Amino acid sequence: MTMTALIAAAWADLGIPLDLLEHRPLQLFEEASELVDVAVSSDGRIWQLVPDAAISWLAMQNAAQAEGINIQIASAYRASSRQCELIQKKLMQGQEIEQILQVLAPPGCSEHHTGRAVDIYQPGGPVVEEAFENTAAFNWLSLNAAHFGFRLSFPRGNSSGYLYEPWHWCWHDA
Repeated sequence: MTMTALIAAAWADLGIPLDLLEHRPLQLFEEASELVDVAVSSDGRIWQLVPDAAISWLAMQNAAQAEGINIQIASAYRASSRQCELIQKKLMQGQEIEQILQVLAPPGCSEHHTGRAVDIYQPGGPVVEEAFENTAAFNWLSLNAAHFGFRLSFPRGNSSGYLYEPWHWCWHDA
């Protein structure tokens, strides 16, 4: 089965309209094939990125630390299959698919699949919450992340139809 056929099957299973891409400017991403470990969470999960994004992440994290800002990863690479699990969990909690797709990308459309995206938090602060924008970490990222190739993916009023995610940054090759 091709990647597109797998994605279409997953969308059908989750109740995602197959014409969604005609109504929202979303992009299908290839899954990362080469990943390196960049961090281990307190619960033992291993966060991975593609090699070039990993180098940039570690450099950015070290630069922030040198200025007294501790930035950590709340999420990094995740496979389309994991994206399906996250959506299925929300469906089982009674959420509607339209509501879910404001906070989670459809399988195949998440920047996390690329191994270039990180959800960032500052220890002791909010984790994957809009209040992250009020932290020293967010302020530092806003001023410095671009120097390391990272951009805020979903600012307020973004055209992708996602809610504002001040914690979600994606590395882009220069």
